[in-house]
Amino acid sequence: MNKRQLLRATALAASSLLLAGTAAAQEFPPKKPVTLVVGFAAGGAADAAARLIAKKLGENIGQSVVVDNKGGAGGNIAHQFVANAAPDGSVLLFGSVGPLTIAPHLMKLSYDPFKDLAPISGGVNFPNVLVVHKGTGVKTLAEFVQLSKKKPGSVDFASTGAGSASHLAGELFNQRAGIDMVHVPYKGGAPALQDLLGERIASYFAAPPTAMPHVETGKLIPLATTGLTRPAYLPNIPTVAESGFPGFEALNWYAFVAPGKTPAPLLDRWNKEIVKVLNDPGVKEALLKHGLTPQPTTRAEFTAFMKKESTQWAAIIKERKLTAD
Repeated sequence: MNKRQLLRATALAASSLLLAGTAAAQEFPPKKPVTLVVGFAAGGAADAAARLIAKKLGENIGQSVVVDNKGGAGGNIAHQFVANAAPDGSVLLFGSVGPLTIAPHLMKLSYDPFKDLAPISGGVNFPNVLVVHKGTGVKTLAEFVQLSKKKPGSVDFASTGAGSASHLAGELFNQRAGIDMVHVPYKGGAPALQDLLGERIASYFAAPPTAMPHVETGKLIPLATTGLTRPAYLPNIPTVAESGFPGFEALNWYAFVAPGKTPAPLLDRWNKEIVKVLNDPGVKEALLKHGLTPQPTTRAEFTAFMKKESTQWAAIIKERKLTAD
């Protein structure tokens, strides 16, 4: 073999290895175990939805999808973890409105949601419901505002962390109502709800799936929901908008993203599988029973939605001069 033939053989071998590596990186489903990371503690709305979706997703692809709860920092710990994960399609994130579109405007993050994470599809959305414990002595939103004005700086509200949707819902309500509730962040919906039930916190802009069972038993009092219209599953609870604050809206949502360098073919395949699950009649029915509305989208649609949300919350944070403290 002459020198030219040797160089050609070497180049062909290198090319074959590169193609093999690329094919392996885009293999679906991945040979490695598939993990769906959730940024909040087990027992909350994100966890409930993720486990429901993961189960059906695993059935469809013929491989188990394991939910991994990495709570803390309003979900930012989980988002950072996935931003650094191998971009081989084996790690997905049930991302949330806070870390993806709010936190970047509140604090310095070690990751960029628009560069280090790749959008796959919308997941679910829902309004929060403002609930208080019986010890507050209030039964309506008007009475709650009156209590907050009577005792400025002494009425507090829980959230699932600084920069989370429940945090911004409370801050937006502070602005619109002209009150000064104190923000108390938690690592997820479950611990926040536990302290509310124990009357260690006055109020919480909670996810309906976690709050409503306790409303039904009379342990918590629902004051208002945060969407523009009453959701079908909560027809008897007024909205903040119809309770004296027109136009008030603060929706919560979760969506699917992957490590930023995940190859496009893998992202497209995961989009196809996730949209299939979200459109499954049984899954849709189960999610709706939990108060969660399925939000399947194309990758492009979710990217545009995420940018719109980021712009909106950035303006509110700037106007309110909010910080992560």
